Amino acid sequence: MPHHKSCKKRLKKSALEQVRNNATKTVLRRTVRKTRQSIEEGQEINLNEVFAHIDKAWNKGILHKNKAARLKSRLAKAAARKTAAA
Repeated sequence: MPHHKSCKKRLKKSALEQVRNNATKTVLRRTVRKTRQSIEEGQEINLNEVFAHIDKAWNKGILHKNKAARLKSRLAKAAARKTAAA
């Protein structure tokens, strides 16, 4: 348990940030999962929306920049592969 006033404040702030970060991660994972599923089913998708979620998470510091780039690259590659095959 924190003993100083500033530590107590920091503890509360960290808890709020954790809730916000977890919510953003959940939305991001759900969006990426739905996009992958849409790609596999051969549906028309808009990668810009997914990329916006990934970039937002990266800008907030929730994702590492390399992970964000890797996710975007893999989604684009999968979408290109499905459109080329169709």
